[in-house]
Amino acid sequence: MTEQEFGPLLRPYTLTRGRTRPSGPDFDLMTIIRTAPSAYGRTDGLNPEHLRILHLCRSPASVADLASDLGLSLNVVRILLSDLREQGLVTARPQATVAQLPEERILREVIQGLQAL
Repeated sequence: MTEQEFGPLLRPYTLTRGRTRPSGPDFDLMTIIRTAPSAYGRTDGLNPEHLRILHLCRSPASVADLASDLGLSLNVVRILLSDLREQGLVTARPQATVAQLPEERILREVIQGLQAL
């Protein structure tokens, strides 16, 4: 086989340094990732993919969106995110569930209050 035939397999392997699983808690598809404020002065030694994730996560982004934007598999993105989480460069929070959202009645009162202004 030639190097060109190995290309699609070799790149993810090298990005993750041969790892197949992220360290720490797993990232759900809809986990919201954001660059930590302390990350901006601590980017020395990061590879381009890590830097791109930090750039994309200046605004909160889901793991699924990151994988799509980076053109990488979900598993590779999860491994790269675990690297950044271990260094304290990103924060992760689960997506809001329906139970965490305000009641419809409260939202209607807010809308009516805004319309009254």
